[in-house]
Amino acid sequence: TSYPSDPADIVLRPEMLPVIRAANVVGLPAIIVSNQSGIARGYFGWADFAAVNGRLLQLLEAEDCRIDLVLACGYHSSGTGVLAVGDHPMRKPNPGMLLRARDLLDLDMGRSIIIGDKADDMEAGRRAGLRDGWHVGSRSNRKSGDAAFVTHKLITGNDHRRLCDLIAGLGKA
Repeated sequence: TSYPSDPADIVLRPEMLPVIRAANVVGLPAIIVSNQSGIARGYFGWADFAAVNGRLLQLLEAEDCRIDLVLACGYHSSGTGVLAVGDHPMRKPNPGMLLRARDLLDLDMGRSIIIGDKADDMEAGRRAGLRDGWHVGSRSNRKSGDAAFVTHKLITGNDHRRLCDLIAGLGKA
């Protein structure tokens, strides 16, 4: 939601740790897909992004959480040079990063979910054929125009517990 470019600024969301652990325990890949318009705009570079993500992965590892893959898109309509592409296939809400993750990790998209804090995250999940999405901060559950994809709110501890239960079930399927 901002432009984190300093590893020292990275703080974990403690409510998400059980969610990541739940995926790890049942053998489901935990993947980060991230639009990085700050790179396109020249606010920071790929080395800064790598340092920030390295710190994030260290903090998660200290909490017994593993991320299996990180994918990022540095394109944006307000970017400079070759990165000035607004509707790049990899940029959410397009599904490119999710489809790439599918190809790299042999994922079953019908048994996969997306968790994110933006409507573009949910739309990318819908376009990629994911089972459903969990929208951090959303106040309501919604069905998209595609009845196969449902967006669930993710605010309360009960929402997080429901998500962990869903993940546990996906791991057994």
